[in-house]
Amino acid sequence: MSPRRRKARGINVDGILLVDKPQDWTSHDVVGFVRSRYRLAKVGHGGTLDPMATGLLVLLLGKGTKCSQAVMVGEKLYRGTIKLGETTNTQDADGQVEETRDVPSLEDAQLDEVFARFEGEIEQIPPMVSAIKKDGVPLYKLARKGQEIEREPRPVTIHHCTRLGTRLPEVDIEVRCSKGTYIRTLAHDIGASLGCGGHLSALRRVASGDYDVANAVSIDALREMDLEALKPFLLPLDSVSAPEAEEDSVS
Repeated sequence: MSPRRRKARGINVDGILLVDKPQDWTSHDVVGFVRSRYRLAKVGHGGTLDPMATGLLVLLLGKGTKCSQAVMVGEKLYRGTIKLGETTNTQDADGQVEETRDVPSLEDAQLDEVFARFEGEIEQIPPMVSAIKKDGVPLYKLARKGQEIEREPRPVTIHHCTRLGTRLPEVDIEVRCSKGTYIRTLAHDIGASLGCGGHLSALRRVASGDYDVANAVSIDALREMDLEALKPFLLPLDSVSAPEAEEDSVS
């Protein structure tokens, strides 16, 4: 009998890689692509993005996976679009429309006043279609079975919620917020406050902590790079303050 071969672990590379996630890719897709493309031993991320969203995804390579908690705790900056008049079962454009209402003729001042109500420390009820777990099972798996369970409100901080432009039924927004904020829930709640409902129709993460999407690498660029070409794009681990062990995001 031939000796059993030990499974190759891959190449050990430590660092932080900023990737501009394309639409319809999951965060896990990006992690898997980078790990496979460069045959890396260990890749994780510092905060997930929904498939619909684009923008900054902080990848953690090698020993960087232990910095996940420190990366995720930073403030986030998003730009997105709320479509008023339609609510969906996921609170974003990936879901099924549940209700349609007429959108009133809203003045910019009315919109700004409602947006201001959501600034500061608020509570959000997480959506059923989320990775939050109930008895060890992600809520989105229960939602797929048609189950809906009671969710406890969670405190988050909205540092600013600013209207960037209006072209009803759509409103463009910019949000700077704390870790754990659901922008699609924010869009849903704003629509409810306006009396016509709404959902998040587009989202882009611009920044996470000290990291900015302007310094991120696209998937197309990564397809053209070998490992040596990639290394200059890796940020050192000491760019993360007070890293803490966190293995949950490793894939």
